[in-house]
Amino acid sequence: QLQLVESGGGLVQPGGSLRLSCAASGYSLDYYGIGWFRQAPGKEREGVACTSSNGISTEYADSVKGRFTISRDNAKSMVYLQMNSLKPEDTAVYYCAAAPKIWGGLGGDEYRFWGQGTQVTVSS
Repeated sequence: QLQLVESGGGLVQPGGSLRLSCAASGYSLDYYGIGWFRQAPGKEREGVACTSSNGISTEYADSVKGRFTISRDNAKSMVYLQMNSLKPEDTAVYYCAAAPKIWGGLGGDEYRFWGQGTQVTVSS
């Protein structure tokens, strides 16, 4: 059973940066598409970024394009989300998720394994 644990969330001022990490255990990440999702109070879950199983292909939500970067290191079973130029509207719980296929996309339905989430708060 693949397990995912996020870390790196916290409180940051607008314009600041955070790097989220997602540590996988229980199975190799080589065969999983990975996505980062977020959910703010009272809002639907939103796909933020995703990457193919080999890390070559990526996709971003329009709301974060140019500010967020997803990356992965399969040898270390780690996935990252670098978030720059953060805005108050980026405040949410962020989740990493794994789809048992090359590509999971931003919709969320393809993902079978989810982490517990890490809180990101952007506020002055």
